[in-house]
Amino acid sequence: MMENSVLLNSIFQLLVAAVIFVLLVYIVKFTLDKIKSSSFIKNSRFSNPLEYFPSEALFYLEQIFYVAMILIVVLIILYQIFNWTEGLGFIIALDIIVSIYICIIRSWDSLSDKVLLFLLIPFSSITEIVFGNAYSLFNLFHILGYLYFIQFYYREFLKHTQSKGLGLSLIVTFSILLISFLFTILAEGVSPMDSMTMVTNAFTSNSFDASGKIMAGKINSLVLAWGGFILSIIGTATLSVSIIMKYVSSEFEDIKDTVKKNKGKK
Repeated sequence: MMENSVLLNSIFQLLVAAVIFVLLVYIVKFTLDKIKSSSFIKNSRFSNPLEYFPSEALFYLEQIFYVAMILIVVLIILYQIFNWTEGLGFIIALDIIVSIYICIIRSWDSLSDKVLLFLLIPFSSITEIVFGNAYSLFNLFHILGYLYFIQFYYREFLKHTQSKGLGLSLIVTFSILLISFLFTILAEGVSPMDSMTMVTNAFTSNSFDASGKIMAGKINSLVLAWGGFILSIIGTATLSVSIIMKYVSSEFEDIKDTVKKNKGKK
């Protein structure tokens, strides 16, 4: 009788988690559709990315997005495999947000897509928040779904890189950072969140200390550091493109002048 009661309770919690996730996806999708269809958003300069960056810089931002999604998913998987506790609340929220985002942007028509959608539901994260009970078995299924999206975003990264004529150095850079993150946990004996801030500080400045005393401070430090790093990459890329375009335009004008002179002599 006790075993049946535990089983029924587990099924009930998983069903509640599934319903909550479906509702969250619907609410977020409905809200985003309303925002996108708003005339204010459509006509506002603030919602136009070209007001902030030239088109060339947007190519780099999209490239960074694909790599960032891979790193975020890998981080969530590592937390679920090793059961790290510090920063777990942040990772749980991140897990739910990423799962909702992927559900919204994809179509789920085929049977394989529906199986993938089931694997994407963050049962463990939702039950942890609502009932204080995480189901490690469903973490395994969730990880399988995430592994698919790691290779999906990697393929998108390669496709975008090739079509826009960009380099592969970004994926190498972030691979080094991921290895450094894991190595710092083992070598320094620090928590995953402290390792993230230490590696970030070492990569973006001359410090190798963990930033922030509380979780909110550490997350704020990570956002500021990586936000500045990404903006610097975009600024450098934009400047390089601008210089090249200016040089090419100047050379083109010189060629035009030369052609005109030669025509005049004839």
